[in-house]
Amino acid sequence: MTSTPSTQASTTNTPADTPNGRPLRIAVPNKGSLSIAATDILRESGYRQRQDTKDLTVFDPENGVEFFYLRPRDIAVYVGAGTLDIGITGRDLLLDSGAAADEVRALGFGRSRFHYAARPGTITSVEGLAGKRIATSYPGVVRRHLADRGIGADVVRLDGAVETSVQLGVADAIADVVETGRTLRQAGLEVFGEPILESEAVLITRAGEGMPAGFDIFRRRIEGVLVARSYVMMDYDIPDEQVEAAVALTPGIESPTVSPLHREGWVAVRSMVPRDGAQRLMDALWQIGARGILLTDIHACRL
Repeated sequence: MTSTPSTQASTTNTPADTPNGRPLRIAVPNKGSLSIAATDILRESGYRQRQDTKDLTVFDPENGVEFFYLRPRDIAVYVGAGTLDIGITGRDLLLDSGAAADEVRALGFGRSRFHYAARPGTITSVEGLAGKRIATSYPGVVRRHLADRGIGADVVRLDGAVETSVQLGVADAIADVVETGRTLRQAGLEVFGEPILESEAVLITRAGEGMPAGFDIFRRRIEGVLVARSYVMMDYDIPDEQVEAAVALTPGIESPTVSPLHREGWVAVRSMVPRDGAQRLMDALWQIGARGILLTDIHACRL
């Protein structure tokens, strides 16, 4: 039986009200890949995180927040009920829960894709699912997808290993996360139709409510880390006559910094550039005369 956040307690952290009121209460996945990535981004954002996976809560008085480590499937329920202010969970889990919670920001990790699959030649389209049995661990997502298309089918909920359900005669088709498709092929199944859902980790709050006090600061910190992961700082030296061409290649966020060098006729340029493609950008700058081209990681930013 899962206890509620109000009864969970860490053995090493005792929550207390912040000077401006109670702390912002944030739900974090307690295990799995979502947990690791969520903890990383929170730590990079300057928040205290648990040192022991047995800890169920962590209070961070300096930042006025309290973290609750919960099953990813439960997070949307707690946030939707107003028990917690903010949650990090998967979009698939949010939609499957049916909770009164809204996605407010995609976080760029924990990506997955959901598909229907069946034995080759038995079902070849979503419309072919009418009247069939579909096994899945995400019945809420599947029922919504079918209802949106006016398709009636029997959705069978399984907690895991749905690939074997067709072979065992429990279902005619399945709906599940598909990565390489290897597991499906081993079970004698193949994907059909368009993806049901493309999921990733998301930041959620209670539906129909104003943003909780402190949320704007929390979101800015998270977004600062996400931007920092997507960009690098580029520095290079360039002759005066090539500055316009160089700046066109590296326009930066607002505008690059251009500073005169002691060497006459040369300037130093500093600009944030997308991490993807940065090596090709260095090649292009070299071709127009840039030298001393450096890339530096950015750990956090505010834009």
